[in-house]
Amino acid sequence: MSGKTRDITLCAVLTAAALVLSLVESALPLQALVPLPGVKLGLANTVALYAVYRLDARQAFAISLCRVLLLFFLSGSVTALFMSLCGALLSLCAMLAARRLARGALSVLGVSVVGAAFHAIGQILCAMALTSGAAVFYYLPLLLLSAVPCGLLTGLCAAGLLKKL
Repeated sequence: MSGKTRDITLCAVLTAAALVLSLVESALPLQALVPLPGVKLGLANTVALYAVYRLDARQAFAISLCRVLLLFFLSGSVTALFMSLCGALLSLCAMLAARRLARGALSVLGVSVVGAAFHAIGQILCAMALTSGAAVFYYLPLLLLSAVPCGLLTGLCAAGLLKKL
């Protein structure tokens, strides 16, 4: 198998894994434990973290973008598409920058928390744009507080994945 074919196949498998994780996460009753709208574990971010550490930025963006688009095709919600797109792309940019700029000062857990925080920021910015109002901005501190434990959990999963693969 050529290198290009191998890369495309790996990206397709990782996209499928991220999509499945997103679907599994949407079926989890997290709202019963944490009654804050919009709070998610970010399980698909495990795959994004893997891509940040093992693939190039272009491949990582392709995986995240394809996951969001496929999730949209399954759910059909345009609002969710914009929210997911803003969160996922800003999160990925932040994780790539944190990994590159920190040069080993941040572990996978730290990069994951940065990604979770920027995912929340991206979604709040998108919500502000969609509602044409700044009132939703006041929800950001709660989302950022939830980003820490969620980012740590996702980072632990990604660290385990990076060790095994």
